Amino acid sequence: MMANRHANLDALSRFCDAVLRAAGADGPSAAAATRAMLHASSLGVDSHGIRLLPHYDMVLRGGRVNGTPHMTFERIRVGSGLLNADNGHGALATYTAVDHACALAREAGIGAVGIRQSSHFGPAGAYALAMAEAGMIGFVTCNSDSFVRLHDGAERFHGTNPIAVAAPNPSGPPWLLDMATSAVPYNRVQLYKSLALDLPERTASDKAGIDTRDPHDAEMLAPLGGEFGFKGAGLAGMSDIFSALLTGMKTSPEILPMPGPDVSTPRDMGAFVICIDPDGFIGRGILLAGMERYLAALRTSAAREDGKVMAPGDREWAVADRRRAEGVPIDPETATAFERLAECANAPVPF
Repeated sequence: MMANRHANLDALSRFCDAVLRAAGADGPSAAAATRAMLHASSLGVDSHGIRLLPHYDMVLRGGRVNGTPHMTFERIRVGSGLLNADNGHGALATYTAVDHACALAREAGIGAVGIRQSSHFGPAGAYALAMAEAGMIGFVTCNSDSFVRLHDGAERFHGTNPIAVAAPNPSGPPWLLDMATSAVPYNRVQLYKSLALDLPERTASDKAGIDTRDPHDAEMLAPLGGEFGFKGAGLAGMSDIFSALLTGMKTSPEILPMPGPDVSTPRDMGAFVICIDPDGFIGRGILLAGMERYLAALRTSAAREDGKVMAPGDREWAVADRRRAEGVPIDPETATAFERLAECANAPVPF
């Protein structure tokens, strides 16, 4: 197996920004996409981190993603509205929606924003985290093109359709749940190909819907839940309802495939953001005291001999501490792509 290279976060941030701008992204689009990718890479969510940069370069140059969008927000009711992302980068669209949702929540107690005419947004947790850092509870979901079979299914139907929720924590990093509704994300298959690793059991299927651990034979992903995959399939359907049906956008089977071959036609993707201001309910102080009490009880609960109990996000925050010191690993396939991007953008490689 080929070894990873490593790059520090500052160098990666400069490199991503330079590549995106060279591909046609304006400053806000490049900054938002870089922020989202670095969130994922710093926390160890490598499938949605800087290895997405070659894809974003391709779709910006191809015209699928508008690098200079004019996004518009329409407030529908006191706590709800729609953001038209003008086919811009999904990260800019979702961070923009977060800002609007927080503003609505400060007034109404809860703010919900549907996103229209968007594109691939990367790590859902990045946007939920932004709301938690503002003292709010955040919920984010987005559907994507079909790559996940239904429970007992033998064809692609839902996308990986992620769900993320974050809540503020007064004595440490926020509580952060960021999960695909598939057994693994699609990009995890690509990463395992690059690293020449077998997939975990019951995470992917061949073209007949039969389980496979060979990433080269993975024609579709399995829904979350293994033998109880109907739960993951149901959650994926929930994401489609919020992201597509409430926003008037395309459902997973209707979205053009992420890898192409068409990288010029916008994909009409939707997403959904909900922000909850605790001051609209029990109050921020009581929520924070409750979070502290809850997390202390969780982390001191009994663990089995070979295990350790953790709150959602604990594993990722530990990875972030290491990667700030050691750098982010760059898998061989991504390293090769970065060398090509460096030439196109006239920018130094970050490793």
